[in-house]
Amino acid sequence: NPSETSEAHQRKELCHWPCRCPPVPTCTPGVSLVKDGCGCCKVCAKQSGETCNEADICDPHKGLYCDYSEDEPRYETGVCAYLIAVGCELNGVHYLNGQTFQPNPLYKCLCVSGAIGCTPTFTPKLAASPCARVTGRKKPGQSTCGPGQHKQLQSTNYRLMSAYRSLPLVLKKKCLVQATPWTPCSRTCGIGISSRVTNENRKCELKKEKRLCFIQPCLTNILKTIKIPKGRTCQPTFQLPTAEKLVFSGCSTTQSYKLTFCGVCLDKRCCIPNKSTMITVQFECPNEGFFKWKMMWITSCVCQRICSAPGDIFSEL
Repeated sequence: NPSETSEAHQRKELCHWPCRCPPVPTCTPGVSLVKDGCGCCKVCAKQSGETCNEADICDPHKGLYCDYSEDEPRYETGVCAYLIAVGCELNGVHYLNGQTFQPNPLYKCLCVSGAIGCTPTFTPKLAASPCARVTGRKKPGQSTCGPGQHKQLQSTNYRLMSAYRSLPLVLKKKCLVQATPWTPCSRTCGIGISSRVTNENRKCELKKEKRLCFIQPCLTNILKTIKIPKGRTCQPTFQLPTAEKLVFSGCSTTQSYKLTFCGVCLDKRCCIPNKSTMITVQFECPNEGFFKWKMMWITSCVCQRICSAPGDIFSEL
């Protein structure tokens, strides 16, 4: 019947102009934010095995295309599949194009046309939610966040991971560079030590790396040194009036430093390092020569309610 044939082949219009776009979504780790097939709105690209169509396109950065072969004769709805391409090799192991694997408990990796990309396998909870908690008409402890805001917070939490923030995974000479988060400083005041495990070396071997850390000076009454602005309860960072030499194991630095320290709060919150860089400091020992140490240089701190105990290597988890 000609009418049935024409009806069977009639395609649904998925694109409409002028464009009317919803708010730009926040995609989960490893999912590309792209323009839809209509050329209108930013959307999260469809992944392998998900349904796709003219508007909902497959992730182009992962070599995915929309396979319409199962939707004959309309060819309107398909499934995202990988293009045939070369695989990847890492540490003597060959992976097929599109294959996922986990070289480390912290990361899940994907092989795409000879390149390897990785994303965190878990998203830690936010230390302090930016969504305010109110009392009164609403029940005590009820959050003012809507469902959409909570979803957005969960999808961006992974960016707070120090391993993700300070050392993204890269491929160097067939070595997938990995690093665990730095442990909290061994001392809450004075110079302490923090460590991590990384394979960023010539042999691509996991080794323990240490650095010095200096969160706060040991002062008898630190509130007299730190000036908290009027109307506030916290001062995230502070500096001492003059630059001073650092003393470690009876040795002092050859240069004077004016460090940035984490501050204090009048409420129950604590201030911890948020952003930092690495510097190398040289110490001079009486009648024993010189030695060098890597040291964390704090650039900013954040005040939060969840405070990790010094040496708690599982604080990130």
